[in-house]
Amino acid sequence: MTITRHKIKVGQLCFRVGLYKQGLLHDLSKYSPTEFITGCRYYQGTRSPNSAEREKLGYSLAWLHHKGRNKHHWEFWVDFTRKGVIAAKMPNRYVVEMFCDRVAASLIYRGKDYKDSDPIDYYNGGKDSYIMHPQTRELLESLLIYLKENGLDKTVSYIKNNFEY
Repeated sequence: MTITRHKIKVGQLCFRVGLYKQGLLHDLSKYSPTEFITGCRYYQGTRSPNSAEREKLGYSLAWLHHKGRNKHHWEFWVDFTRKGVIAAKMPNRYVVEMFCDRVAASLIYRGKDYKDSDPIDYYNGGKDSYIMHPQTRELLESLLIYLKENGLDKTVSYIKNNFEY
């Protein structure tokens, strides 16, 4: 099952960088009925079932549920106020988990064709629509670029040696 393979891969990466609790708890909401049923109904194996649900319904109830419960998604940190849309700065521990999530998704979806440039390439394809605090964006992009230029093992070591949670 793709979600379990993904969850395990994120957990492994989180453990490697020292995020043990987050590695265990990552994406548990995907096993809730709201998210799990959508995952089964719209499963394709090459992309998120939430995208297919969104194409059919015009929105994804599973995604709305998921992003509201998982702090490693930048969308969790966006506040809609009377003054407008405001992006809060994400704590480093969640930016690093988001990095692990993106790498794991690329590893799972790209399989044997995975390259360390895949996560930044995917990010660049949608970054103009992301509502992120500038420091959150800067940190995520720097980690994705570091991965592309130095490989996964060196990036994991860099994170482990340079971040305190």
